[in-house]
Amino acid sequence: MTNAQSSKEFEARLRQIGSERYHDKHPFHKLLHEGGCSPTQVRAWVINRFYYQSRIPMKDAAFLSRCGNAELRRAWRSRIEDHDGAIGEGGGIRRWLKLAEAVGLDPDYVESCDGVLPATRFSVDAYVYFVRDKPLLEAIAASLTELFAPKIHANRIEGLLKNYEFADDNSLSYFKHRLKEAPKDVAFGLDWVLRHADTLEKQDAAANALIFKTDVLWSQLDALSAAYVEPARVPPGAWQEGQGLLSIKQNKSKVAS
Repeated sequence: MTNAQSSKEFEARLRQIGSERYHDKHPFHKLLHEGGCSPTQVRAWVINRFYYQSRIPMKDAAFLSRCGNAELRRAWRSRIEDHDGAIGEGGGIRRWLKLAEAVGLDPDYVESCDGVLPATRFSVDAYVYFVRDKPLLEAIAASLTELFAPKIHANRIEGLLKNYEFADDNSLSYFKHRLKEAPKDVAFGLDWVLRHADTLEKQDAAANALIFKTDVLWSQLDALSAAYVEPARVPPGAWQEGQGLLSIKQNKSKVAS
């Protein structure tokens, strides 16, 4: 029987997955961060990414519902609070809706998820089901894409501020908060996976869970590119240019045309 990798070797294996497969390498992100997206493409990204953001606390609630360890529940529940916020203020979902408003979208329309691409909905829901149904080790390992998120958030902040008039401290507050929130989450998740993946079989399962999550993120951008960049074929029911915009009186968007 092949022995399990050491913690150092296994962590390097997980980081290599991100180095090769994380969605910061997707051509759409390059286009977005370098200022090459049209207002329509930016809005489509905001609408579809919101669906992912809105399902993260639902995914974490599903995780907590089957977690019998109180210590693990206490550590994990802050993730829901980070995204949902308190009753009256805060939270990543509300901050994402500030971005939606800044690019000229009606936040109520975005929050309805009416215009989400079918492939976005399918891939994100698959992630929620994965975390709901798989062993806890695999569910936690799938969250380790957070290892690679700070770099893309920093690049996104820099690129959007440089290239788009809508970008300011208010509209980009989601990403700035994640630079502070994500490190504590990933430190806990990585430590938990390294300690509990104590056989080669468990390490393989955890690595495959992380690969699955990178596929979820990559597939969302593939769908976005196909619908709004090339060949620009929007599927039935998905958001079309001109839908869900703020009224002219309300629209304070500074998206460059």
